[in-house]
Amino acid sequence: MAKALTDRTIKSLKPAAPGKRTDRWDSVVSGFGVRVTDTGAKSFVLNARFPGSPNHRSTRRTLGGYGELTLEQARNKARSWLELLGRGIDPKVEVERQQLAEQRKRAGTFASVAEVFIKEKLSTERRGHDAELQIRNEFISRWGKRPITEIDAADVKAVIREAKARGAFYMAHQLLSTCRRMFTWAIEQGDYGLEHSPCDHLKAKSLIGEKQPRTRVLTDDEIRAFWRACERMGYPYGDLGRALLLTGTRHREMAAAPWSEFDLAKATWTISQERFKSNSTHIVPLTKDMLELLGDLPRFKSGSFLFSTTFGKVATDITEKIKDKIDARMLRTLKAMARMRGEDPNTVVLRPWRVHDLRRTCRTHLAALRVPDHIAEMCLGHGKKGLQRVYDQHQYEAEMREALERWAARLRSIVTPPADNVTPFDRRQAS
Repeated sequence: MAKALTDRTIKSLKPAAPGKRTDRWDSVVSGFGVRVTDTGAKSFVLNARFPGSPNHRSTRRTLGGYGELTLEQARNKARSWLELLGRGIDPKVEVERQQLAEQRKRAGTFASVAEVFIKEKLSTERRGHDAELQIRNEFISRWGKRPITEIDAADVKAVIREAKARGAFYMAHQLLSTCRRMFTWAIEQGDYGLEHSPCDHLKAKSLIGEKQPRTRVLTDDEIRAFWRACERMGYPYGDLGRALLLTGTRHREMAAAPWSEFDLAKATWTISQERFKSNSTHIVPLTKDMLELLGDLPRFKSGSFLFSTTFGKVATDITEKIKDKIDARMLRTLKAMARMRGEDPNTVVLRPWRVHDLRRTCRTHLAALRVPDHIAEMCLGHGKKGLQRVYDQHQYEAEMREALERWAARLRSIVTPPADNVTPFDRRQAS
């Protein structure tokens, strides 16, 4: 007669005879027991009439090994199987259904959908890297494990309002735009159970405010502080920052530049068509200062990117975290400069600025240096307009080179001014 199984009973069971298996049945749950092999392996089994059994005969199915399941867990599993059998459901089919549902649930999380969006959509776009960082840093970090169908307008507004609260108005507009794009894409795929976007009724103007054009230009003191911060930081971020200021190029175009685009003998950098904003190649004349900077950069055998923390394998850029470090160094230098001028350093602040403002700073100085507008615009990679685009096929490389050399000379006068124009300051306080 069967007795209630206990852990002590199970542990005392001896291996079966060679080539044999023995069963010890439980009196608590009908058909539940332990099977022991000739090697001494023990597993929980359920003897019942399972759907599909020949002639509806009782057969044994393994619930799990002893040790993998506790006795109580195995009993509960046996009870649930018996309950399913009572409703005419095969436990094996139910397990497969639950596993499939769990797989679908994981595939439908915000993080999993975002990864597909990044791979299939953003990876092909010129500014896709920026959008990817926004998704990873602002959205996946918050909603990653949640089903994408559960993200609502309140969730989106919370992220946007947080960006607005910290003064990042421009970023808030970008975040809303990126979020809207991703949900629209996910709906179009038809694979994630989405029918409506949580961004449908969100208006950027009312949620964030009017998107104002940026006009921030770094002052001469800020340029000097930025240059000093970059020199202190060195490779790769500091050198990247200085290269951006010298050339006025777009952040990602410089950050992801491979050595194959540079002809140092001809002093030119040809940005490839697939990487340039206007889907055409763009030639950047390299000044003496830029050539000197490039000459000091390391060359890696394992990768071709100029600026990298992975030996050239993956391009790097100035992230918000790196930008914060630059800001901190800049502020220390600005305070030191104020102190040496006899001013109160506690009143010195660094107004918020973005990496893209380096382009505007360069462009503003080109205008101050009386560089013709169309040449200054071409230096920044802005194409010809109107009839000029059709009829004027001159490349203006010499003119652009002269303009950038003027800017380089002006930049040198700012970051290393004549000694009689500058009050020395304590380098230890500004480093």
